[in-house]
Amino acid sequence: MEKLNFPEYTFRIREEVGSTMIFDFIRKKWVTMTPEEWVRQNMMMYLIHEKNYPAGLMRVEASLTVNKLRRRADIVVYSPAGIPVLAVECKSPRVNLSYNTFEQLARYNLSLQVPLLIITNGMKHYCCKVHLKSQTFEVLDSIPPFSRSSI
Repeated sequence: MEKLNFPEYTFRIREEVGSTMIFDFIRKKWVTMTPEEWVRQNMMMYLIHEKNYPAGLMRVEASLTVNKLRRRADIVVYSPAGIPVLAVECKSPRVNLSYNTFEQLARYNLSLQVPLLIITNGMKHYCCKVHLKSQTFEVLDSIPPFSRSSI
């Protein structure tokens, strides 16, 4: 897979007939390696190893309901109390991040109600702090580290 804008991480990868598989250590299963999956696996490693988000508080492809439709958020991180605090939408490196990408995650946040939203294509990463009461957001310069005191 192509080099992304993340530090180098070690992954378990194997070849199967017709596809490459990567081991998802959160879901504890082998999944097909797509460009989006490559970004998702790297983002999870980044959050864990660089930003200290506990792997045990992460959920991959978390189910949620938006306008009576079932959707899945790529990555959701929870507080130790089980409250969602961060959501990530991952796209293929070939997908340009746009307002529509952010809007997709913002719609998911109608259900999740998290204070931090991240969109990434593996090359660029944008993080927004959501002010839920005023329904406004601010773009942050970087992804904040995990902190039990800030959640």
